[in-house]
This record gives sequence, C-alpha cells and structure tokens, in this order.
Amino acid sequence: MKKEFIPFENRIWLSSPTMHGQELVFVKEAYDTNWMSTMGTNINEIEKKICEYVGCKYAVALGTGTSALHMAVKLAGVKPGEKVFCSDLTFAATVNPVKYEGGEPVFIDSEYETWNMDPVALEQAFELYPDVRVVVMAHLYGTPAKMDELTSVCQKHGAVIIEDAAESLGATYKTQSGPKESGCSAATLGQETGTFGKYNAISFNGNKIITGSSGGMFLTDDREAADRVRKWSTQSRENAPWYQHEEIGYNYRMSNVVAGIIRGQLLYLDEHIARKKEVYERYREGFQDLPVSMNPYDEKCSEPNFWLSCLLIDEEAMCRQIRDEHEALYISEAGKSCPTEILEMLARYNAEGRPIWKPMHMQPIYRMNGFVTREGDGRAVINTGKSGTVMGHDGKPLDVGNDIFNRGLCLPSDVKMTEEQQDTVIEMVRSCFE
Repeated sequence: MKKEFIPFENRIWLSSPTMHGQELVFVKEAYDTNWMSTMGTNINEIEKKICEYVGCKYAVALGTGTSALHMAVKLAGVKPGEKVFCSDLTFAATVNPVKYEGGEPVFIDSEYETWNMDPVALEQAFELYPDVRVVVMAHLYGTPAKMDELTSVCQKHGAVIIEDAAESLGATYKTQSGPKESGCSAATLGQETGTFGKYNAISFNGNKIITGSSGGMFLTDDREAADRVRKWSTQSRENAPWYQHEEIGYNYRMSNVVAGIIRGQLLYLDEHIARKKEVYERYREGFQDLPVSMNPYDEKCSEPNFWLSCLLIDEEAMCRQIRDEHEALYISEAGKSCPTEILEMLARYNAEGRPIWKPMHMQPIYRMNGFVTREGDGRAVINTGKSGTVMGHDGKPLDVGNDIFNRGLCLPSDVKMTEEQQDTVIEMVRSCFE
C-alpha cells in the first residue's frame, strides 16, 4: 500500500513564470510612450543586454524561439530535400524549422553524460551522409552539450552549427574550476551557450528560465546575418518610400510590450539560475539512497542553468511499463517504480511533472527519417520508431534517447517552490519505491 499525502492546496508547477514587478515598469513605459508594436526602447535594450550577457555581437528580438531557429535554418541555405543532422532527444521546435525550408532531418542519438547529441554518433553520421553541411543541436533541459567534440567534428566536415539554446540561457560550457585538473580548454573557459554556432536561438516562452510570456531571439557574430533576419522578420520590406518586396518575408518581430517584460526579467536571470540549482541539489541529496540519478552534466567543465531537474531510474529498479502512442500502463512492484507511476503520484496530489521529451525518431511524423546511433566502435542506422529499447551486442542500450525517455521524467522545478513543498515531492517519489 502506497503512502498517502495531503494534496497541495496550490498546484506545484513544473516551471511557471516568476514575476517580480519590475516588468510592469517597462511595460508601462511602452504604453506611456505609445510604442506598442515591433519597435521601441525595450526591444533595443534587451537586444543590447542579451549580447552583453551572452557574449555575442548581434541579437535580433523575435516573436518566438522557433522563429529564431527558422531564420537560422534559412540563413544556412537549407534546400528542399537536403539532409540536416538534428538532435534526437529534444522538443519538436528544434527540428520543425528544417522542414519549413523543405529539409530532411536525420536524427543523431544522445550520449549518457549530458543527454545531448553524441559526438561519436555525429562523426559516424558524416561517414554515412558525407554531403551534410548543417547541424542543428540543442542543450537539453539547460545542460550544455559536449561542444568541443561536436564543434571539432563539424569543422572537420565543413558543417555549420545551428545552436538551439532555447532551454539553456545562462548556462556555460567550461567553468572557472579551470583547465588544469579538468582537461578543459582555456580557449572556451566560461563560454555561454548560444555562442558556439554560427546562428543561434534562445527562447523566452512562459516556462523558460526568464520569460516574456512569449518571445525569442536570434544570436550571431555575423552582422550581415543579423541584418537579413531583421529584414526577413518584418515582411522583407525594402528600403523604399513605398511597400516594396523583393523576397518572401515573415511577421516574426517581437512586440515592444513583450520586450518590456523580458527587460524586467533579465534583472533576475542570475537569481533564477541560482534558485534552480538549489532545487536540483536538494533533489540530488534527497534521492541519494534511491536507485535513481539526476540529469547529468560535466561538473568540471560546464555549469547548466538547471532549468529542469530530471530523474533517471536505474534499469534494475524499473517496474514493468508499456507505452503506446497516447497511453501508458505499468504494474506496481515492491522496491521498483517507473516514470508513469511517479508522474501519476505527483498529479494525484496536485504537482506537475512530465515525461522526458519523446525522441524525434519515434514521433509519427519523423519515423521514416534517418536515425544514427552508435555501438562501440561500430555504427547502426535505425529508420523506425518502434517502442522499447534497441539493444546492442554488448547488452547495453543502442538507442540512448529512447532509453532515457523510457526511464526518465522531469520533476517539479519551479523557482517559487518552497523547501517544505519540495521535501513533500521528494517523499512522494520515495514512496513509489516502497
């Protein structure tokens, strides 16, 4: 019999907006000055401040992170039918912009050390598809990918990196712990995500580390690229006394009102990151004697923004669980649990968790696309999204992203969650293993 709890009076969210009041000052400024559309001081200020914070030369404020990724793919010159390597374990918004331009995503499996794109699988993908010239990669749940290795592979094959840093604003690859004991490259010591690719994107969606209720931003060191995005995102209007259009444009520019919210939120970015890290560490401490682990990162060479705290259940501690396209079933077992059981437990008591992103190669719309993983020094290509974990000859999972999806879940990670509330969430998870 599982332990019973008192439901939370107010819902404990996965990651909800945390507002401070300063946002209203800048929104009111937009209202008072009548700059309510896609021009104004708030837009100018957040583009400037993000460049200063992240360390890029140019930023263009857009309506969504997805629109920023679309502009990046368009700048990269992706043509209809052209193959593009993409992160597999991510949200669909990382990949869909490739399809907007008619490209064909080929998915690259993850690795267990960061849950991000596997550099070994990427190298093997270039052996299979040597003509690919664009790689779209994401930093999952705010954890930096292995950028030294990924960048090296892309440079070797002359490929452009598009960096989806939607979830990782404020995360750094390489930390001040230094290169001597860690082997980290001093050349990229403390470099922010969103600056490794030629074209990059961040998001200010409602659940991100800071929010504008919506919004995104295109980041680059290429002035010409930034100028083209400014033009494309305002319907490609030419510099003429009338409405002159010589190429297809988009209504992608950010509102000055939304920019006002972001301008206020930026003042609290470091505070949000610090609080998210406290949540992560408290979970890690609370689960240390359970057969589980937290979403990993290289503690010597990177510092995530800890956007979401995630749990991975040890293989031997998994109870039986079956998922189809829309439902999941499990059989409760003493001393074991599974993501479905834990998520149902949280929901029963008014707390929000969610499954790990379902890998793209398992999604119905992308099942027939190429998927490249690795097995030791060999390789495998899987073109179907069947349920269950694909095993290699050594008995280890061949499809890493699918394995993480099967055994993992995202925990309540809200900045406003109190220690007492988090302690209760920890006890709920622990009770599932009794």
